[in-house]
Amino acid sequence: MDSARRGQGEASTDGVPAEQEGPWPVHALFQQRVSGDDTLLKLAGLRFIQMGAAAEVYADTPDQLDYVLRFAPSAGRLPVVHLNRGINVLHERGRAAVADFARRFAGRVAGLVVHDHHDMAAQTDGLLAGMRELNARLGERPDGPMVFLEYAAGHDPGWFVDVAERLRAAERVSCCIDVGHIGIRQACSAFWLRHPGVSLGHLSPEDDRLPDLVADVQDAVRSCLPTVLDVTGSLGQIGKPVHFHLHDGHPLVPGLSDHFSFLTRLPVPFSYAGRRSLSTMYGPAGLAAIVSAAVEACPQGASFTVEVHQAEGRLPLADAARLFPHWRDLTNAERMNYWLSVLSENAMLISQAVSEHEESRALRR
Repeated sequence: MDSARRGQGEASTDGVPAEQEGPWPVHALFQQRVSGDDTLLKLAGLRFIQMGAAAEVYADTPDQLDYVLRFAPSAGRLPVVHLNRGINVLHERGRAAVADFARRFAGRVAGLVVHDHHDMAAQTDGLLAGMRELNARLGERPDGPMVFLEYAAGHDPGWFVDVAERLRAAERVSCCIDVGHIGIRQACSAFWLRHPGVSLGHLSPEDDRLPDLVADVQDAVRSCLPTVLDVTGSLGQIGKPVHFHLHDGHPLVPGLSDHFSFLTRLPVPFSYAGRRSLSTMYGPAGLAAIVSAAVEACPQGASFTVEVHQAEGRLPLADAARLFPHWRDLTNAERMNYWLSVLSENAMLISQAVSEHEESRALRR
């Protein structure tokens, strides 16, 4: 996958990120992506202030979260925290872990994200009871974070929406729409309907069968966006804030098929529609449609995180070189700087989509 370069974002003149005004905060992953010392987190803090984004951090333990929050930008919006993927709120142990994070970081974080799991669909009533019990614990602290159950395990999206609807009265728990997870599932399901017995996930750009199948592959990929928009509209009707994990990808990518920039295409060794590359699930136009749908469907508020993992390159440090006088080899610093620039360009796309939708809505009034 390749990506076009754009400049770093800019902070507002008063020091508060302009993108964080209003009920549509834009977050991005805040973490140390490569080996090195804490200067890499200081670099991230600088770039986040410049791009005007809030943080979403990963944390396995409260001590780990406490440490990384020292470096996360504090202006604008509070961070969101993606907890360990192994935490399962279907079980008391998982709910207790979430409640502990919520208690210890009340007033310091805006939300906690937990994954759904494969065993939940078979125990829906137990999941609902557990989430209501967790909601009661969260209500003990008025300044505590929301908990967002993320679509991650590949369930039928209808099941996920049904769970959210049945938790309508649980004010402190809501949902996280991961557009990559929903998209990959939808594309694979749509392709299977046309080619029973042929798994889209088992194809690759080098597969000899692909030139004959590519039109159907891309038709399946184009079905991702309508599915995400349908889920967004359904969850918005529930009347609670919804969190979004935004990233692009393509089911033909080996291994991790998503978590790419929206400014990418998938190279292929043959020509299709005049290019030797394929469009991804969403692209910039699809991202704009998702953000617009979220703003329209969620008047109570929606938050967005650029969750791009897969971006490899080097970018000179420029104004951040002053942070690294003790580094003799700047390779990893420049790799980190490149990844942060990819986050920045995608965060700008989201902020632009929010602004354009609100301007259009104002004109309609």
